[in-house]
Amino acid sequence: MSLAGPAGTASVPNGSIGEESGSSSLRRGEYLTTAANCGSCHTRQGGEPFSGGVPFETPYGAIFSSNITPDLATGIGKWSLNDLMRAMHEGVAAGGYRLFPAFPYPHFTKVSNADVGSIYVYLMSLKAVRYSPPGNAFLFKQRWGLIIWNKTFFNEGRFVPDRSHSDEWNRGAYLVEALGHCGACHTPRDQFMAEIPSKTYTGGTLLDRVDHGMRVRRWSASNLTSAPQGLAMWSVNELATYLHTGVSPRAGSFGPMNEIILNSLSKMTSEDVHAMAVYLKSLPANGDSGESIPPDKIKTGEPIYKERCEKCHGRSGRGSMFSGPPLAGNPVTQAYDPASLINVILYGPELPNQVSFGSWETMRAYGDVLNDEQVAAVCNYIRGSWGNHSLPTTAAEVTMQR
Repeated sequence: MSLAGPAGTASVPNGSIGEESGSSSLRRGEYLTTAANCGSCHTRQGGEPFSGGVPFETPYGAIFSSNITPDLATGIGKWSLNDLMRAMHEGVAAGGYRLFPAFPYPHFTKVSNADVGSIYVYLMSLKAVRYSPPGNAFLFKQRWGLIIWNKTFFNEGRFVPDRSHSDEWNRGAYLVEALGHCGACHTPRDQFMAEIPSKTYTGGTLLDRVDHGMRVRRWSASNLTSAPQGLAMWSVNELATYLHTGVSPRAGSFGPMNEIILNSLSKMTSEDVHAMAVYLKSLPANGDSGESIPPDKIKTGEPIYKERCEKCHGRSGRGSMFSGPPLAGNPVTQAYDPASLINVILYGPELPNQVSFGSWETMRAYGDVLNDEQVAAVCNYIRGSWGNHSLPTTAAEVTMQR
């Protein structure tokens, strides 16, 4: 089994370290680094590529990504291959200090030795940048607690193919589970910021910017299982098209997903992205939407929907290729946490310029038109109509997103 890169293949997962050398290993490392989306997390706005300083907001304060250029003083220029291997596989950086799982080593632990070797070759070929990120919040300076965290929540080990499935399925599983670390956003976390295994891929919540600005608000990551609130209505090809291009008949990219598609998925081969879709579509349905929205709450939002939304999304909520994406059966509209739906109503979808949405009309922001009660009402109409099923949205939840 292999990952199809632009310069050949990358062994998954039982290749030896450095099995390829020279330019082919360099190109393979660049491809794997792209598949892992390292650039997005380690390139701050206006900063040099891979020089770090990207803030990750958490309920316990901000943590900043590190400089992973080969600068000797502020980057990883003094790191050996074994240092990078231990960081990715065990969450322990050179010098022995422990990394917080904002760096997704609980997923990168599954990356093969050979692929870490190629990533190392690529990172060491980058331009060295002298830059030290800002200091982390107080809690994230207390690294001793990670010894307990890792013993409780972390399972070290490489990806093992499941021979009961096809090579394509296994390639997709490796990309989703290991390099792509999709569960880092799409799995809910407990109070210790650990992913909840029983709810893997049922949707999570993260903090990120809204309205092209510096305000940070909640976003809800969709359920990726085959649940009705997830990808049940999507075909493999629809999902692959969305992941690769940012748009499909089912949805268009917006919010935090933009940079994942633009900086990573869109630069991967169609074969690898299709493999990811094959794997995701095989995930069994999981996730509980909870109580239903009362009919009176659904009815309250109907006039607002008819006035503001029906033109593009249709009376049936199915949208069209000429107006807007469907809301019926949409994972965003049915997410356990309504944050992303609220955000797109308040601020607009923040569509990436690099993605062509064809004839879809650009949705305006309604934050200055609708009050919190009205936004909650139209959310309830959307989340409770056309077979959609989810929790009620409250005006207080809208206020939190302002």
